[in-house]
Amino acid sequence: MNWKPETEEIARRRQLALEQGGADAVAKQHGKGKLTVRERIDKLLDPGSFEELGPAAGAAIHDENGELIGFDPANFVLGFGRIDGRRIIVGGEDFTMRGGSPSPAGLRKSVYTEELAVQYKLPLVRLHEGSGGSVGGTSGKGASLPGPVNAPARFRSVAEAMATVPVATAALGAVAGLPAGRLVASHFSVMSKATAQILTAGPAVVARAMGEQKSKEELGGWKVHTKNGTVDNGAADEAACLAEIRRFLSFMPANVEQLAPVIECDDPVDRRDEALLDIVPRDRRKAFDMRRIIRSLFDQASFFEVGAGYGRSQITGLARLNGQPVGVWANDCKFLAGSMTADGAHKARRFMELCETFSLPIVSLVDEPGFMIGSQAEREATIRHGTAAVLTAAMTNVPWASIMIRRSFGVAQAAHYGPEGFVLAWPSAESGPLPVEGGVAVAFQREIAAAPDPEARRRELEEELAARQSPFPRAEALGVHDLIDPRQTRTELCRWVDRI
Repeated sequence: MNWKPETEEIARRRQLALEQGGADAVAKQHGKGKLTVRERIDKLLDPGSFEELGPAAGAAIHDENGELIGFDPANFVLGFGRIDGRRIIVGGEDFTMRGGSPSPAGLRKSVYTEELAVQYKLPLVRLHEGSGGSVGGTSGKGASLPGPVNAPARFRSVAEAMATVPVATAALGAVAGLPAGRLVASHFSVMSKATAQILTAGPAVVARAMGEQKSKEELGGWKVHTKNGTVDNGAADEAACLAEIRRFLSFMPANVEQLAPVIECDDPVDRRDEALLDIVPRDRRKAFDMRRIIRSLFDQASFFEVGAGYGRSQITGLARLNGQPVGVWANDCKFLAGSMTADGAHKARRFMELCETFSLPIVSLVDEPGFMIGSQAEREATIRHGTAAVLTAAMTNVPWASIMIRRSFGVAQAAHYGPEGFVLAWPSAESGPLPVEGGVAVAFQREIAAAPDPEARRRELEEELAARQSPFPRAEALGVHDLIDPRQTRTELCRWVDRI
């Protein structure tokens, strides 16, 4: 007698697992414009590269004669795969079964994802759609047995993964409870504008506990969470979310023990953009397009912005210089003059921590007028959050290059210059303890008030002091490494990145 019956049952179980929650549940998922978790994984990965772990995990259903008549697979799919030929770990909830609320086997596989990423030191991608635990327990038949007091700390592996490998997550449907917590425990997160909501608790729980009648979209749609920093980016649909994850990982090393991959570059290092000569207006009250400068300085089409909807006075993202991945941080003078708000400081600090974790050099394009002022800024504890960003910069070990584009003022400016950084200045640069306008208003208040023409005297004083904030005295004192023609910036940055 051989083992043919058992091997046939293995094949039967695997086939049943691929059916997920059944044809009706899959059709319902598609009817909402959403992919199943297996379809998402296939779309994310290089074709044919998925190597599933635990496909037989789940609950078998037998008849009275012991014959297999059904199989409920674990509602979490997990395995190895490749993106652009590089191996990763990928996992996600199966919403076609129990709405993604974990079954016993599904919970075990979900917990295993971070442990596996740490064990193999591979980037981790989590594709989320589901809720956390149920009052009915993971089996749906009563409360689960509490864990023992000596159980390992549940979230230790989540923290270890964050400290070891790049973690990228996507919200592709309604994500609540524990999956929502794991979604944001990542280095990069993105949500589908078409299908996703992120909820600490859903509408029914909120209505019962808080008396608020809100839809899922009102509570946790993309317009809420891309503005408050819960997620980094919003993308049009599931396919766009997966494309953003692939692009993010292209800048990342496999783990903290490796360096980010350098690619071949056909963009000349000596490329000069004539538009940079006059992109910064001589009128200091006029704004300019910092993103246009970014596109000009870095390898063509390489800039990948992260967090555009949050902390909008600060621009953060990833790019390449002659094929070398770098972090990019700049001020956006079109929003609150580029001043550092509480949200902007938090965004910048988190970005610096990402670069530090994965040894990415930082390029800072500086147009910093200082911390945001006013009553709202005080209520938001801007000085506390801003100082945290300053201290984070001071403790970094990665190489920095800072380009003084225009303003560099106040305590906030210190966040833009890393230890032993390479500093260049454009002729449009100006720096000092605070902007001329505010300084004149404070220091010469009585003189201006006593003048026959106060407004004319104020302008004279501002022009006089602005001349003192010119970059030429700073360059003469070796306060910068060089004062350069803006058109030479790309070349200088490529030389810098080649030296580090």
